[in-house]
Amino acid sequence: MSASANSAEREIVPFSLPIQGTIQPPGSKSITNRALIVAALASGTSELTGALASEDTHVMLDSLQRLGIEWNSEGPGRLSIPGCAGLIPADQAELWLENSGTSIRFLTALCSLGRGVYRLDGNPRMRERPILDLVAGLRELHVDIDCELGNDCPPVLLRADGLPGGRVQLAAHLSSQYLSALLMVAPYAQAPLEIHVEGDLVSVPYVEMTLEVMKCFGVSVDSTDLKHFHVEPDCYQARRYAIEPDASAASYFFAAAAITGGTVTVAGLHAGSLQGDVQFVSALEKMGCRVDWGTAAITVTGAPLHGVEIDMNAISDTAQTLAAVAVFAQGPTRVRNVAHMRLKETDRVHAVVTELRRLGIQADEHADGFTIYPGPVTPALVETYNDHRMAMSFSLIGLRVPGIRIANPGCTAKTYPQFFDDLETLRRL
Repeated sequence: MSASANSAEREIVPFSLPIQGTIQPPGSKSITNRALIVAALASGTSELTGALASEDTHVMLDSLQRLGIEWNSEGPGRLSIPGCAGLIPADQAELWLENSGTSIRFLTALCSLGRGVYRLDGNPRMRERPILDLVAGLRELHVDIDCELGNDCPPVLLRADGLPGGRVQLAAHLSSQYLSALLMVAPYAQAPLEIHVEGDLVSVPYVEMTLEVMKCFGVSVDSTDLKHFHVEPDCYQARRYAIEPDASAASYFFAAAAITGGTVTVAGLHAGSLQGDVQFVSALEKMGCRVDWGTAAITVTGAPLHGVEIDMNAISDTAQTLAAVAVFAQGPTRVRNVAHMRLKETDRVHAVVTELRRLGIQADEHADGFTIYPGPVTPALVETYNDHRMAMSFSLIGLRVPGIRIANPGCTAKTYPQFFDDLETLRRL
């Protein structure tokens, strides 16, 4: 793989096929940011290992510091966090979250526990990403909060005086992060908190992840159906907590095995992993790959691929990865029930279809997803829309097709700064 002098684009050099190897991606972004919130609120000093170092986690750590919650780096992936026991030290703060949706949603809820004025903002794309359902939920709980520009998106302004508790109806059909955000701060409400989810809940595995992280820090949530939640006033207890490798990032290496007909093992993941995105390998299995589930690793071996129709609502962060695999399958692939992808770093449904067409692949855009019809690939420069997952997923097509170039490859720094270096380690010389 090579990058231009100004790193405006990166050409992917096809691999000698098939590829083989073992790799361990960095820590899960989703778990890291949840663990940071919970550890910051805990009583005592927590030690996190395997924490992801990326733009998304950097803005989270910077914001915690601006809120008066200190942390210390103890080496690669190791963080020490003296918790605030639910008492936000700063009575005013300006938080800048770039385009980290996870961070701004979690921190908006966190700031509701404070007593003061807090403003949360981000880059131009962040100002297009809706946050009204979370804002409306906090308002229902008598928190003084507004979308400053009146467009239901950041910047968000809170004049906080603690979280009273009570009962709230929360819409979570656009993002499960609204629910996760409220759940994580709920133990520090002044009274029990009842959350009732209105309508459909997207990305259910991420809510299950949130509940498990909370439980690991000593707080259990009463819920039997993932629609109704009851949280009593409580306090997280500091602990040593190990963060597993990022399953969304692992999807690119599993897909590399599928695309090249090779074998790739990802260490540190298993059937019991917290992350729902480990089930991406089940999608590859449906397409013809062999999957071996170990107790401390997952291995995917490529095979002749065939198209599938698949609901990826629960694992939508891997839908772009599957799109890259579908290019090399026999027969069309229909990905459905992922309309919420349109509200991510870019409109990912439209972006996938647009860039596949740029590569000469027939693709249809639907309200809830896309259909891909495999065919010959035309070399081209792939636009990434400053979306890390567009860059990583479309680079996989270049493992078999020469002339694939990725625009703005540096956007992978959002969650995986070393992605291209790690992908290169699988090259067979």
